[in-house]
Amino acid sequence: MAIAETQVAPMRSNYCGLVTESLLGQTVSLCGWVNRRRDHGGVIFIDLRDREGYVQVVCDPDRAEMFAVAEDVRNEFCVQVKGLVRARPDGTANANLKSGQVEVLCHELIVLNDSVTPPFQIDDENLSETTRLTHRVLDLRRPYMQNNLMLRYRVAMETRKFLDANGFVDIETPMLTKSTPEGARDYLVPSRVNEGQFFALPQSPQLFKQLLMVAGYDRYYQITKCFRDEDLRADRQPEFTQIDIETSFMGEQEIRDMFQGMISNMFKTVLNTDLGEFPVMAYSEAMHRYGSDKPDLRVNLEFTELTDVMGDVDFKVFSAPATTPGGRVVALRVPGGAEISRSEIDAYTEFVKIYGAKGLAWIKVNDAAKGREGLQSPIVKNIHDAAIAEILTRTGAQNGDILFFGSDKANVVNDSIGALRLKVGLSEIKSRPQRVRQEDRHFHQGLEAAVGGGFPDVRVRRRGQALERRASPVHGAERRA
Repeated sequence: MAIAETQVAPMRSNYCGLVTESLLGQTVSLCGWVNRRRDHGGVIFIDLRDREGYVQVVCDPDRAEMFAVAEDVRNEFCVQVKGLVRARPDGTANANLKSGQVEVLCHELIVLNDSVTPPFQIDDENLSETTRLTHRVLDLRRPYMQNNLMLRYRVAMETRKFLDANGFVDIETPMLTKSTPEGARDYLVPSRVNEGQFFALPQSPQLFKQLLMVAGYDRYYQITKCFRDEDLRADRQPEFTQIDIETSFMGEQEIRDMFQGMISNMFKTVLNTDLGEFPVMAYSEAMHRYGSDKPDLRVNLEFTELTDVMGDVDFKVFSAPATTPGGRVVALRVPGGAEISRSEIDAYTEFVKIYGAKGLAWIKVNDAAKGREGLQSPIVKNIHDAAIAEILTRTGAQNGDILFFGSDKANVVNDSIGALRLKVGLSEIKSRPQRVRQEDRHFHQGLEAAVGGGFPDVRVRRRGQALERRASPVHGAERRA
């Protein structure tokens, strides 16, 4: 005798944020959290939220049992709603929501879990970090945080798809391993079985992926956790995730083309942004123009080389490095910078000292046509006319500009004036948001969420070999200052 199968209705048929006009006239079952409850003179409206977005639920008093439940519902209750999808009345559509053209007429309302009054509204955008971290579960319900995590997920998936299509094998490597000399201190894990012995958490899978190359796994990758016991930086935490890749039997250009393709594909697929061709420059050119092997090209400021000009000036701060092997003297022209106050210059001086500079010389250009007489600075009297003329010519200084100078060992000049270039340049970008196109702003916000605040940099090569680039110390230095 055959036993009839019982059809069990799914607890959820659709996500809240995906209820659209395509479902008009259909009965849906939704699960989510009450974002807001509004009582409009007998009719109760509930904004129901899940990871995909919001939908408006209408609770009509005609269904007394359901309406009684709706009267007791409050923010952050977890509920199940069954109802009919219908068009919103004329003039009530919400163009900001994917579900903004429709609403759900509630037939059945079940409270899955009630909630105490939350300490803040989930859609509040003005929360302190302390409040957010104290109530981390509620913080993770916020659309901003959920969008971040979903963006990270999509980036990881596109990375895996691309690498899989190009023959790379995802291989996990051990987390408990032997300590090896690397760039930071290891996190140690004591062994219970072997008293007095310790495992080290990997700073990177470097040794393992080299072993895999020798073993014949010529295209390896993994998206893995790394652990480094070091001071915090803008893009570095005690534990962080990196896309770790190693390959054999590929030339330099092949590698560059492949991974430019990976990054371009990722941005196009995830953010619908076409990056175009990546700019490429030699290491020597990058250091000469920007003092960094990963220059931020959003900042239009560049170094002007003055080492050969300053060798015979009376100002020893300039002449000593200019005549010492390994020394360097550069100028950084900031258009319109003559408006910078003395207190701001003093703050910049303290800032560059973090990077080893002994001070920060400067000249304000009030009237370039007058030469020495049109300049404002305590150092002008120590520089002869020929050097002043060459400085103005090389920098292309215009009326209203300011010139900052770096003079010391080349690495100190590169680090300090390179950091100053970013600090001044990025401050200028932030102070003029009206010049940023709306789509650019969305692009950068999405990118920051994906990679922790970083931006794509020009790739730099030294003698045909890829450089392991240091993270920019600027943000960390600002905190220390």
